[in-house]
Amino acid sequence: MNLPITRDQAIELLNSFPQEQSDMNHYLETEAIMRALAEKFGEDKEYWGMLGLLHDVDWAITKNSVSEHLKKAPEILKKAGFSEEFIDIILSHGYGHEILPELKDRERTKKIEYSLASAETLTGIIYAYALMRNGRICDMEVGGLKKKFKDKSFAANCNREIIKEIEKTGMTLEEFFSLSIEAIKKIKDQINLS
Repeated sequence: MNLPITRDQAIELLNSFPQEQSDMNHYLETEAIMRALAEKFGEDKEYWGMLGLLHDVDWAITKNSVSEHLKKAPEILKKAGFSEEFIDIILSHGYGHEILPELKDRERTKKIEYSLASAETLTGIIYAYALMRNGRICDMEVGGLKKKFKDKSFAANCNREIIKEIEKTGMTLEEFFSLSIEAIKKIKDQINLS
């Protein structure tokens, strides 16, 4: 699938807005997991990675008014040359969220949509768990992550039901946790983990 901009240009696009490091970390983690999922499913790694990297493209300018999130994304992405299909997949990670009026009654139906929503939500639990372990991800294990996943009070704003949507792709939660930990380990230096 053709992408209108390179990864470096996508990073420039993100940096054209005032980004916080924690948000950039989240985009990079989501990109890493999406690339790993694409590899597992035999899909286009560049395309899936770009979805992960840009899924919250308007967050920096909407996070103070969360109900506006994903309203500015289509315009930003269209201007950068992205297709309607790409934009629709980006919007799908907001489906079902009560706080996003235009998207709350829509449902994800495609493997790529389940993957993006699950990936971007799981990053919160993985990063919080790594911070709890003094910033270490290098020796994080699936068993420990599973315990944190089951503890609903841990990283409470990470919706476990959305993460479980990965099972609609035919993947088990355990496989997803393992793949995601390994994907994030590869970029640990870029996101201030060890």
